[in-house]
Amino acid sequence: MAGHEGIARAGGGVQSVERAFALLETMAAAGGTMGLSGLAAASGLPLPTIHRLVRTLVTLGYVRQQPSREYALGPRLIRLGDGASRLIGVWARPHLARLVAELGESANLALLDGSEVVYVAQVPGRHAMRMFTEVGRRVSPHCTAVGKALLAQMDREQVADVLSRTDLVAHTEHTITVRAAYLRELDRVRARGYAVDEGELELGVRCVAVALVGGPARAALSVSGPTTRMTDELLERAVPHLRAAATALAAELDQAGGSAAG
Repeated sequence: MAGHEGIARAGGGVQSVERAFALLETMAAAGGTMGLSGLAAASGLPLPTIHRLVRTLVTLGYVRQQPSREYALGPRLIRLGDGASRLIGVWARPHLARLVAELGESANLALLDGSEVVYVAQVPGRHAMRMFTEVGRRVSPHCTAVGKALLAQMDREQVADVLSRTDLVAHTEHTITVRAAYLRELDRVRARGYAVDEGELELGVRCVAVALVGGPARAALSVSGPTTRMTDELLERAVPHLRAAATALAAELDQAGGSAAG
């Protein structure tokens, strides 16, 4: 009986719930859409088990079936995602406030949502002239420091999938619009451990970002300001502070997730 779905496990977990969330995470990692055979190959679960779980998720609205008969993440996940994003933003605010206190410029938290970057928290800088990014704003990852930092944490296949759904549009004369050049830029980000936006989304704005490593969500912290103030010296000063904040926030999110699981 212990191996049957829905039966409580020794650690207090319910196997069918664990499997259902594992399927949702597998679909999300694959871009949001998969067929039953793909889910079976990725999860190692028998097709009948996957079919029962997916059918339940469809009934609840967390998965929907496409005309192609593949399955996609459903609209009810949006409400959960929005709530989780707001909560992550609340947890991030003390870290963002410390970055502003240390560096003076605006600090941001962004998450990767599919093929877009969404800003979920910001603490404005201390200067009268400062950068303001609206919480909830969605941008392409190819023209932002946070986007580069996030994609640099992904393997080549995942990056290729995101870029296949991204138009490499030129927002300024500095935007990288050639795929090969962008991949080389990601290599530079991996090598140095941080990403820089050199006026690639907005002219006159410079941004430096560091990804959270090991946290439960693909997230990145950044500091942005006018190019005149975001000097090389300030970027060098900002990177250690960003890394420390990213490490601390990732640990808090992990701890919160572990507490919820317990």
